[in-house]
Amino acid sequence: MSSIVLYCSRTLLALRHSVTFVVDNVLRKLTVLHVVLFVLTFFSTLIAGALQKGINPLDEPGRIYEGLPFAITLLTILMAHELAHYVASIKHDTIATLPYFIPGPSIFGTFGAFIKMKSPITTRTALIDIGASGPIAGFIVSLLAVVCGLFYSDVVAVTEGSAFDLGDSLLFYLLTKIIVGTPPEGYDILLSPVAFAGWIGFLVTSLNLLPIGQLDGGHIVYAIETNVHKWISRTLIVALGISGIWLWNGWLTWTLLLIILGINHPPVLFSDIPLQPSRKKTALLSLSIFILTFIPQPFKMP
Repeated sequence: MSSIVLYCSRTLLALRHSVTFVVDNVLRKLTVLHVVLFVLTFFSTLIAGALQKGINPLDEPGRIYEGLPFAITLLTILMAHELAHYVASIKHDTIATLPYFIPGPSIFGTFGAFIKMKSPITTRTALIDIGASGPIAGFIVSLLAVVCGLFYSDVVAVTEGSAFDLGDSLLFYLLTKIIVGTPPEGYDILLSPVAFAGWIGFLVTSLNLLPIGQLDGGHIVYAIETNVHKWISRTLIVALGISGIWLWNGWLTWTLLLIILGINHPPVLFSDIPLQPSRKKTALLSLSIFILTFIPQPFKMP
């Protein structure tokens, strides 16, 4: 019994030291720009959440707080994704910035968030840890949001004039069937703000896991098989372009953006150091998450 107590005490102490180290590191690197961008993104997502509930903040400023469930959930998902990247970078002695949030006038209220690497990644093991940590963390929070949010979603009659329907990923479709069920003819599911934020989280996760260029999925493929990365990257760029013609024109925007950013991947410093075998399981987990969350047609026009 005493050995179990000692083990638990040491584990809690180590966890406390780790959390303290990360918090101190964050506070030292926090800048005015990080704070301003986060505050702006909080208000832009708050407004987006209010608008989704039919509230015009200009006409009813006192009701803007009703956008909080959406704003808090979405920002938590993005924060989990980016901080996981950041912590993995610290673990592997890679210098990285804190997350920069991007406010935006869209139905999401944001164009996402990112961190910037300021030093080369040293090994393929470090590359896969840094690349996979964000999507895995974001997926976990998104999954919790979807499950909780679907319980508060409603089945409503379909009315004319709907702007668009949301597409389903495999996992979102299964969870919807289990929790809400199949709506009768002429009815559809109106997602709660929390469920909608979780849906966005799934979309963001799958987009980041696309194995192209320096996206998180590109990092993972490069770490597993360096020479295969450029062929997968080029093939999927073509596939995205075709999908932009036949499925969703948003893929054309993504194709152009990825070409501008570059579809090649810079080498790691010590590429001759073998990848730790356990990281192949991490890659398989990331692939599974990508398959479960990918939405071929995110928005369906009526």
